Amino acid sequence: MTLSRRIYFDHAATSWPKHTDVLDAMDRYARDCGAASGRGQYQSANMADGILHSARLGLSRLIGSPTAESIAFFSNGTQAINAAIGGIVRDGDHVVTTAAEHNSVLRPLSHLAETRNVTLTIVDCDHDGVVQADDVLDAVTGSTRLVAVTSASNVTGAEQPIQAIGSGLRSRASTAAFLCDAAQTLGYLPIDVQACGIDLLAAPGHKGIGGPQGTGFLYVSPSWHDEVTASVFGGTGSQSESLAMPTTMPAKLEPGNLNVAAIAGLDVAVKQIASRDDAVYSETLLSVAHQLNDGLRGIKSIRVFGQPSRLPIVSIAIDGFEPTDLSAILDSQFSIETRAGLHCAALIHKAIGSAAAGTLRISGSASTSRAETAAVIEAVRQIADSLG
Repeated sequence: MTLSRRIYFDHAATSWPKHTDVLDAMDRYARDCGAASGRGQYQSANMADGILHSARLGLSRLIGSPTAESIAFFSNGTQAINAAIGGIVRDGDHVVTTAAEHNSVLRPLSHLAETRNVTLTIVDCDHDGVVQADDVLDAVTGSTRLVAVTSASNVTGAEQPIQAIGSGLRSRASTAAFLCDAAQTLGYLPIDVQACGIDLLAAPGHKGIGGPQGTGFLYVSPSWHDEVTASVFGGTGSQSESLAMPTTMPAKLEPGNLNVAAIAGLDVAVKQIASRDDAVYSETLLSVAHQLNDGLRGIKSIRVFGQPSRLPIVSIAIDGFEPTDLSAILDSQFSIETRAGLHCAALIHKAIGSAAAGTLRISGSASTSRAETAAVIEAVRQIADSLG
């Protein structure tokens, strides 16, 4: 299927277009290799193993992991988060999270609160969607097993104080694990799990990293390798004589065949990040964020939620338009693709004061051109002006 001219502003959902080298790597694996990883000693199986090792190594370098074995692959970021939560939290534990979180965090935690007597504390965020580090740290008790915080809101782009929370947990000698949902920042902004005191980091491969859908991963700090337990069980290609899952990372979290074709694309995308000029990239990304924020905030008849950040994610509302209707008009009349609604993060909307219907989210990337950004600003201006 070929679509007509598109102006894509839904990068917070998934990045597009994918680099041709990413697509070529996926095609090359499917056509020339196609073997399962960890299931054979023949040449093509070894090639599949090599793809996984290369991707693990690249991701470990990207986030500052001390070992490649700390990286476990999943089919998306949500499954990685579920593996972290399900693998760490035990019956009766206390968990701290925030109102800025995506449902990929809130729903599994809510399920555990309902089914396993887990006590859940949800720390509020301010009117801009930002969580205060001290509020998170003050919610931690001696029985807290997990602290789960997103690196940035998928609704407003508000960056959260991850390093302050991580260092605060360490300085208070907390025994809680610190889980970071890096879905909206990884690949866009630098992060170092050791410097930030992050014990668990989950992310998809298809957003800021630029890999294909069907990829995600979980980082588990070596100090938590023995603590995390499997929540999905099956064959791993190793220790097959045992009916129990392997006890070592990453095999203990990777039952079944992995999506090697998608991971091949992810591997290339991570290599592209490693080879880029970070200073130039950061300047380009910030330029898109500034142009988008300044342009939209200059339209007096619309509401812009939150404050500008380094991420080109902006949520708006126009009185008289439902966000879904506004998104439909942008698509049908201007060929501009955006996201409308609650964005799977309902709690933050109460804090930022958006309506029950949510917001229109406009999200770009470093690949977004100035002309595209100008086009979406002008389109929103025209729609707002049509109300008189």
